[in-house]
Amino acid sequence: MSHLSPLLIELGTEELPVKALPGLAQAFFDGVVDGLRKRGVELELGDARPLSTPRRLAVLLPGVGLEQPEQHSEVLGPYLNIALDAEGQPTKALQGFAAKAGIDWTALEKTTDNKGERFVHRAVTPGARTAALLPEILREAIAGMPIPKPMRWGDHSWGFARPVHWLVLLHGGDVVEAELFGLKADRMSRGHRFLHDKTVWLTQPQDYVESLRAAFVLVDPAERRQRIVAEVEAAAATAGGSARITEDNLEQVVNLVEWPSAVLCSFERAFLAVPQEALIETMEINQKFFPVLDDGGKLTEKFIGIANIESRDVAEVAKGYERVIRPRFADAKFFFDEDLKQGLQAMGEGLKTVTYQAKLGSVADKVARVAALAEVIATQVGADPVLAKRAAQLAKNDLQSRMVNEFPELQGIAGRHYAVAGGESPEVALAIDEAYQPRFGGDDIALSPLGKVLAIAERVDTLAGGFAAGLKPTGNKDPFALRRNALGLARTIIESGFELDLRALLASANAGLAVRNVQADVAELYDFILDRLKGYYSDKGVPASHFNAVAELKPASLYDFDRRLDAIGIFAALPEAEALAAANKRIRNILRKAEGDIPGQIDAALLQEDTERALAEAVTAAIDDTGASLHQKDYVAVLARLARLRPQVDAFFDGVMVNAEDPALRGNRLALLTMLGERLGKVAAIEHLSS
Repeated sequence: MSHLSPLLIELGTEELPVKALPGLAQAFFDGVVDGLRKRGVELELGDARPLSTPRRLAVLLPGVGLEQPEQHSEVLGPYLNIALDAEGQPTKALQGFAAKAGIDWTALEKTTDNKGERFVHRAVTPGARTAALLPEILREAIAGMPIPKPMRWGDHSWGFARPVHWLVLLHGGDVVEAELFGLKADRMSRGHRFLHDKTVWLTQPQDYVESLRAAFVLVDPAERRQRIVAEVEAAAATAGGSARITEDNLEQVVNLVEWPSAVLCSFERAFLAVPQEALIETMEINQKFFPVLDDGGKLTEKFIGIANIESRDVAEVAKGYERVIRPRFADAKFFFDEDLKQGLQAMGEGLKTVTYQAKLGSVADKVARVAALAEVIATQVGADPVLAKRAAQLAKNDLQSRMVNEFPELQGIAGRHYAVAGGESPEVALAIDEAYQPRFGGDDIALSPLGKVLAIAERVDTLAGGFAAGLKPTGNKDPFALRRNALGLARTIIESGFELDLRALLASANAGLAVRNVQADVAELYDFILDRLKGYYSDKGVPASHFNAVAELKPASLYDFDRRLDAIGIFAALPEAEALAAANKRIRNILRKAEGDIPGQIDAALLQEDTERALAEAVTAAIDDTGASLHQKDYVAVLARLARLRPQVDAFFDGVMVNAEDPALRGNRLALLTMLGERLGKVAAIEHLSS
């Protein structure tokens, strides 16, 4: 076994793209590791992970073999009947094979396969030194990196994500001879551009992290992340609040700096009159700052910037950050103040001239359809239909506001603020905002009853209109986000516990579209929504067989669908489940092949066998026992009671010939199986549970 030595590879570059940096670092690391493994080089990875800063990509592996193991090769040659002539002398085929192997034919070995005996050339060659393999491994790793548009610099033909300025390649204490991007590998890294603008001599790979830290560079993104979080939280605490740290903002800041240093800043309190979402978005999206919130989660006039330098005059740095943010805040305040002067009600007038979709009319037309749906839904779920209609009539008005024009992500949020300012009820104002929930995958559904109603009405109209206008998603194309709307609709209904007839809702949406002379196919749209649900439940660990068992019944209510699915999950864990599922599959097959009419009820006088009499009694009792539970939709109780039928079902199939020669006897037994199958299938098509 070869001796292991640490390996360091560092590519020094100009500032790499912030969002692409983690992917580039991971791909570089994976490419190097895969290249070594592919060549059989012994590796000890430990907790090695990609290292990177905005100016470098690095791979540091604690143990890499000095050379490959011996390389064993086996090349199959001609079969003996082709290789040797009648006198046992080599034919041209064998001579050519031996010549290609570079040995005399008598030195070849023989092997046997299912076609007979043949010659084979086996060879063992010393493994190549890892140092000799690394240049090629490095080129392969770089070629495999996700760089859609490589940059070119100078008059060279090569390209990379950004120009490359230095290359470190150390195996143990030795520099590996290699040339890449016109650079010869050495042991000279570089420190922080401002705090240590000079080379950093690396004696051995294991010195890398500490040597760079001494040069004011934290090469481990995890360490930078920890320092940023700690400094931001400490700075917020000194301001008497807590920092808002989102994963996306933190990730980008980590990839913007090599030596992070938190700077506490502030802005004029007058700006807090602006919806805090607009200010937060400006700080996070545009400037990568961290807002400071009070104990109640409200924005304060403090925020934190992360400098890439330890400044002697932190106050000047803070002034710079404050100077950058002030114009954006001033714009937001101007937009907000002007919108308040206009008022949310007046904004809606402009929606008549904004086309929603050519076949579906204006945004104002859509608003009217959604308002009508909201009234219907509110009545069914116990919400106030008058407030629901009012919220729907105002929900899209903020699309005409200056604020949303500047900050599109504030749709609904801005409307809520303008509704409050305009004297609308708190329920209406909140619903205008919540109508957009869930806004993204994993987001919560609307919390208020009115918000849920509006969210459902909005999505029902969007889906029906999209299908009616021929905008069904194809492949990756989904211009009206119908897939996301379908899942949002289903989640809102299910998680709200609303008993709503989905097909009836879609039909109501069609009624609103009649004036546009377009209609959606309700059955097709229902199936489309179920298809989105399948992925939703799959992510929750629900087996496809359970989903399909319920989907076959096509329940009108998605909340009812969810309860049936829960019951199937409990039933499937029972010891009787597999046998009853198999029996139900058998019943379905028998009834499918049955010829002639099956009697509507069983005739007790025709029950000849003890086992069929026992099953008839058991089925009749089970039907009586489960009637009330089915009415109450207590599906767990229904399936638990039906599970007790297993002994009688097993005995029946073991001892009774269903397709008897006597037509009356056969018809009676088919009637019994029909009763049993119908009751077993009341909750779900349980035959799907049979493997």
